[in-house]
This record gives sequence, C-alpha cells and structure tokens, in this order.
Amino acid sequence: MRTLAIFGATGSIGSSTLDVVARHPDRFHVAVLAAHRNSAKLAQLCVRFRPQVAVIADPAKEADLRDRLRAGGVTCEVHSGMDALRQAAADPSSDTVVAAIVGAAGLESTMAAARAGKRLLLANKESVVMAGELLMQAQREGGGELIPIDSEHNAIFQCLPGERPMLAEIGVRRLILTASGGPFRGRTRAELVEITPEQACAHPNWVMGRKISVDSATLMNKGLEVIEAHHLFGASPDTIDVVVHAQSLVHSLVEYVDGSVLAQLGNPDMRTALAHALAWPDRIEAGVAPLDLAAAARLDFEKPDTQTFRCLALAFQALRAGGDATTVLNAANEVAVAAFLDGALPFLGIAEIIEQVLEELPSQVVVDIPTLVTRDRIARDTAHRCIGLRC
Repeated sequence: MRTLAIFGATGSIGSSTLDVVARHPDRFHVAVLAAHRNSAKLAQLCVRFRPQVAVIADPAKEADLRDRLRAGGVTCEVHSGMDALRQAAADPSSDTVVAAIVGAAGLESTMAAARAGKRLLLANKESVVMAGELLMQAQREGGGELIPIDSEHNAIFQCLPGERPMLAEIGVRRLILTASGGPFRGRTRAELVEITPEQACAHPNWVMGRKISVDSATLMNKGLEVIEAHHLFGASPDTIDVVVHAQSLVHSLVEYVDGSVLAQLGNPDMRTALAHALAWPDRIEAGVAPLDLAAAARLDFEKPDTQTFRCLALAFQALRAGGDATTVLNAANEVAVAAFLDGALPFLGIAEIIEQVLEELPSQVVVDIPTLVTRDRIARDTAHRCIGLRC
C-alpha cells in the first residue's frame, strides 16, 4: 500500500487525485493533506480521508482549521506555514508526494520531497520552470522516482521506455506537445483587446483553476510545459515542438528517428494521468469514460500562432537564454496574470509585461535555491513596477 502526501489538496488536481484514491482504498492511504488557505475544504477532506497530518500554508488559518477538525471529530497533527510544508514533504510517514501547489509557492516542498527520495508526482510546473536543474539533481541524489502528472508530460512518459534513458540513446527525434489553443484559438490580436477574465477562464475542454486557465488562453501554459520537457526528459529546445490540437484527445507524441510516432490518447480528464502515476508501473481504474474515436470523428492539428499569442515564443526565448531566465519569466507571468484577473492589466498586456521584465533582467547563472528565490522576488517587483507605470 502506498502512503500519500497530497499538496494542493483543495485544488482541481488534488480533488482529482483524491477521487482516484477513493476508488482504491486497498492500494492507497492518505497520510498528509496540505492546502494554501482553504481551511473549510481542507477540514472536509480530513473528515473523509483521516490523514495523520494536516498542513495549511497560511498561518492565519491554522486556528480555524483546528476548530473545524475538532468539530468534525478528526484527531490529527495540524501545522501551518512554509516550514511545515517542507517538513511534511520530507517526512517518512509518506512514500509518495503529489506536488500540486500552484505557482512558485510549491517550489520548496517539491524540492524537499525530491531530496527525501519520495516518489514525486509532479504537477507543480513552476518548480521545474524556476529550478529545473536543481530539482533534477535533487531527485537523482535522493534516489526517488519523478513521474509527471501534467497530461502532456505524462503522455510523453508513457511513450518512452520505462527506464527513461537519454533520448538520443533510444533514437528519439522530437517531443511534440499538444495544445488545445485555449478559448481564443483562431482569433487575431485586434479581437483580444477587450478580453475579460471570465472569457479567459472559460476553457473549452478542461476544468482548471483561474491562473492556469489564463495561462492556457495566452499559451504560456504550453510555454512552461516546453521548459518542463527540456528538464524532465533532457530534450534540447530544438527537439521540442508544439502543435495545436483543438479536440484535446492526443495529449502528446514522441517521434523516433525511424519515422515512428507514438502518441498517448484519452479523454481530457486529469484522472487518467493521475491513476497512471499513482499506480505505475501498474494500471488501475480511474473513473474516466472510454475514448470513443468514432464519435470524435476527426483529429485536427495546426501550428500555434506565436505572433498573436506571444507568451509561447517568450518561453522558448527564455529557455534558450539559459540560466535563471525561466525563473524571471515565470515570476513576471504570475504577477501579470494576477493583475489581469484583478482588472489592472489588459489581456494582451500579460505578454508585454513579461517581455519587458525579461529585457530588464538578463539571465544569470543558477547557483542555488536562495539565489533563485531572490531573483524571483526581484522579477516580481519589476513586474509590479512595470504594471504600475501602465496605469
């Protein structure tokens, strides 16, 4: 039986993970549940899954969480703050960590799990974007397994041999990430001037949180995934391609030098990737409806429009620049997306702010996590300043 620590338990990935877990009580036990600040939902999950430890990142919510757990008859350890998240990620009470905290806030707990040799099920793409080299080094030194649970990277994982050697050694020519194109596929820049947060969050295929929904609408989500693929699979930027696939049934493809192209297909439901990663190398029921290709009728593919959706091009630019440029990119994007959702920045302004911050902060050599955290803060401050100058 695997013992799980689920970080970001109250979010969409956490909810999907717990749905799969609940279908297999003989295979999985939830030892740790952690959330950002939704103490009400975290308490409800603790009542249902009875973990040994509950962690709320926001210390101001700890008292409320304790009260709710007491009222629900739950007896477990309760902790709060970033140190508690790190400690819970490394604690030997769990052998598997689901890293689904959104944004840079998930970096340190993800690193702690990697160093501790856990089976790390990685959904927190920002950890790889900010500190990919350091994370992969920590995972190698810790001796654990890293299985991506983003649908695209999980698809690539499934299309490669189980031991995942260097791509050139197994004849891989290209990794091909698919993108839905988001809610604005096919629109021109002129048609995106008045886009609202509600429109940007209305994804046609996936149910996701607001930040990642906006990233999908700008194609930054795909840009971050390109950076992830570089680190997770040791692929150079020139061997990673993106194609827009509106149906979201083909989740990614791997092209080999002999002309073979392997693809992983499935309905757009995160539980497929989660079930695969939770049980790997076994296969278990995920609760996902069978894929009906006859009903789908057609699968369409097209090149992404990087002139209209500049964020994808900026992600490739940062990856090629090397060093901590991707940290700067990610920080600027998080600030710009938050400003857009708050009504302080237009939709097209997201890419403009990111580009401006990248220009102001040339890449530096990656040294360690504290240095990256400092650069992340500087990039955020710069983005806030750039946004303020626009207002």
